[in-house]
Amino acid sequence: MSSPSINYSDYPRRPNKNLTNIPGDSGLPLFGQTFHFLRDYRGLVEQRYRRFGLISRGNTLLQHNLMLLGPEANEIVLKNSEGQFSSRLAWNPLLDRLFPDGLMLKDADAHRYDRKILQSAFKKSAIEGYLDTMNPHLERGLTAWPQNKSFFFQHAVKQLLLEVAAEVFLGVEMGDEASSVNTAFVDTMLASMAVFKIPVPGTLWYRGLKGRKHLEDFVMTHIAAKRETEAQDIFSQICHATDEDGNYFSDEAVRDHIIFLLFAAHDTTTSTLCSIVYALAKNPEWQQRLREEYAAIGKDQLDYDDLNKLDDSKLVFKEALRMYPPVPAIPRRTLKDMDIFGYHVPKNTAVAISPLLTHYMEEYWSNPNDFDPERFSKERAEDKKHFFQWVPFGGGAHKCLGLNFAEVQTKLFLFHLLRRYNIKVKDGYEMPRSWVPLIFPADGLPVSFEPI
Repeated sequence: MSSPSINYSDYPRRPNKNLTNIPGDSGLPLFGQTFHFLRDYRGLVEQRYRRFGLISRGNTLLQHNLMLLGPEANEIVLKNSEGQFSSRLAWNPLLDRLFPDGLMLKDADAHRYDRKILQSAFKKSAIEGYLDTMNPHLERGLTAWPQNKSFFFQHAVKQLLLEVAAEVFLGVEMGDEASSVNTAFVDTMLASMAVFKIPVPGTLWYRGLKGRKHLEDFVMTHIAAKRETEAQDIFSQICHATDEDGNYFSDEAVRDHIIFLLFAAHDTTTSTLCSIVYALAKNPEWQQRLREEYAAIGKDQLDYDDLNKLDDSKLVFKEALRMYPPVPAIPRRTLKDMDIFGYHVPKNTAVAISPLLTHYMEEYWSNPNDFDPERFSKERAEDKKHFFQWVPFGGGAHKCLGLNFAEVQTKLFLFHLLRRYNIKVKDGYEMPRSWVPLIFPADGLPVSFEPI
């Protein structure tokens, strides 16, 4: 389905590059700031902010673009109140071969239609039902992990969350396929940052396309069975969903939605849990605070209403997402000429906002480099100065569909983890980070779990 309101053929695949009226620089010939972007996105965006302020031009991933910074920029782009920005045009050059027709790659009517169908997977009643699956699965997974010795948390939790997502959303057990599907997701995601998209064996882009094919084969093997019977999992719901004329999604459309949903459901939560586990290891007093909160509940299993009582857990969740939003930059493409911060911005200009930079602006956050969950308490409420200053889930029509699910899954995981173990890292350890396309530990995050 495509939106009747946007004629994409009016917009070249390459964005407008005539931006010399706006402060900034183009960096290296051809490559611009690409290498700086890939190596140290945070450093690049902070440098641009110091040199040029809230708007600047640059060149990354072989595209001329504008960086729009701060809560006001977030509001302009994410609210998209007059339909000035396209998500599809922005993401397509990066993702159309890897996650074609995923929800992020749709605009306007097409986006609203598909989102309405997918939303059923994340309503309260659906999430309540998922707890019956998640509670035992998380418990089993955690008890199988190493104790009293170092292991790479990122790899372990990513595989566990993929298995949980497959069971919750697909209604299937991963079994022996888990490892290969996990690898396929990693390769597909990393390929979005490939500078040259030439499918030569051994390259990032080649591995990404191969990963995508593996994911397609995995999902397609289950579609026929899902069409034959109706169930509560989202895979089944999408297979049986119809439009206003009674037409079903094609197998290819079902496949594309499921792959994107699985990616969104487990990769971003993996990023969040890595950040939280690291922060808790470095701040053990918060481990103890959460244990006391769990003890006050007085249960070995949590239901949905119990999760809403975990106030300290929510503070930790929000602070980790402030410091390390899984998606540090959000791109868009302008659909019409417009003025932003006093500068003329032509139609078909690539722009990007930065939740990461916004989350460290000292005019909105006290000591922003410190892990301080209480900044989100009712008493301090540092996040209330501007509606768009805390945006780890984006905002507007494209705000993350699974934000409530992510919070529930995170709280549930921490409940089962901290009631059993102390989280430790080596003395003096500082976690290196890979900043794009998602924020992850660059070293896999070596931790140890000590039984309580």
